[in-house]
Amino acid sequence: MKVSTFVYPWDVNGDPEAPGRIAALGVHQVTLAAAYHSTRALTPRHPRHRIVTAEHAAVLYPTDGRWRGRELRPYAAGDWAPGDAFGEAAGALAEAGLEVHTWVVLAHNSRLGAEHPDTSVVNAYGDRYPWAPCIAQSATRAYLVDLAAEAAVRPGAAGTELESLGWYGLQHLHAHDKTGGVGLGDAGLYLMALCFCPACREGYGRQGQDADELAAAVRAALEPVWQGAPDDGDWAGVEKLLGEEKAAATRAWRDESARTLQEAAVAAVRAAAPEGFQVLLHADPVTHHVGANPGVDPAHILSVADGVVVPCAGGPGLLKPFAEQGREDAVIAANLGVVSGMGGSPGTVKEDAVRAQELGATELRLYHAGLASDDDLAAVRKGLSEL
Repeated sequence: MKVSTFVYPWDVNGDPEAPGRIAALGVHQVTLAAAYHSTRALTPRHPRHRIVTAEHAAVLYPTDGRWRGRELRPYAAGDWAPGDAFGEAAGALAEAGLEVHTWVVLAHNSRLGAEHPDTSVVNAYGDRYPWAPCIAQSATRAYLVDLAAEAAVRPGAAGTELESLGWYGLQHLHAHDKTGGVGLGDAGLYLMALCFCPACREGYGRQGQDADELAAAVRAALEPVWQGAPDDGDWAGVEKLLGEEKAAATRAWRDESARTLQEAAVAAVRAAAPEGFQVLLHADPVTHHVGANPGVDPAHILSVADGVVVPCAGGPGLLKPFAEQGREDAVIAANLGVVSGMGGSPGTVKEDAVRAQELGATELRLYHAGLASDDDLAAVRKGLSEL
């Protein structure tokens, strides 16, 4: 199985030993961040620093002229990734014999929401989610499609992995987060993810719903959740709380918005890329799920992209709906956490890989070589050597 590990440019630049150390893990490829959200990251082996604070979502390379005069445009990184940080790291990794693919985070950008609040998801209570651009808005869609094409097709890259190419919701790690007081469950999280910005209100209208009445129905549906009612499951719970007709209308609008954006972004990447360039999406096989691995229809997405990267932190079960499509040419990459301090299991890489392959995985992704401890990396190296 082909194995890739995620890496940030700041894990490599300024550390001449990093490329060789990563290659010695036994991986074939590196998925290197080219456009990334704000984060605070550990760099446990870097000779110059231990903590990198990326203060806002940014591209990690110099942008081109396509953004001139546009209101929505990507932000340059600060001193955590100056200049062409991606290009510098990609060159060093390639010299170590590693194939480089870009890692591109799209609809997840708190600075965009802070500076352009009208671009954000607005819930049924009127609260904005500045980290979550509404993917139904035409200007936001144009921005995301162009960002996908530019950030994905960097010099030296053989492919890309597009993260957050879909709806984002309430689930979002935030500074000093205080949102865990009520367990919303899957159904409550879906209702809290529904957007009521002008574009989405119009979209619900096209599904036969009055937006004001729908928002009121969402608020009413959430009342028992706020009072501690137990979660009744995933989509069945949404239908019970909101009613089948309204639930179906919201899902139809959101599925259409996500599907057409994914089609446009992949087409734009392909148009900009050389022949043979691989395009994968981080994805969940349930269309109404939101976040970094947004929901997709497995049959549809495998007809659009070359494959998917599937989260397996909770086990490999999400791989099966993609494998069941029978697309022999599709990449189905199991994303395994290997940072023990973040809940990963570096010591079971071999066993997890075998189980993932049994459920249809064709490749592995390891999260994350730059964040892992020395002991974690040693366990990964041992596990991969035994595969």
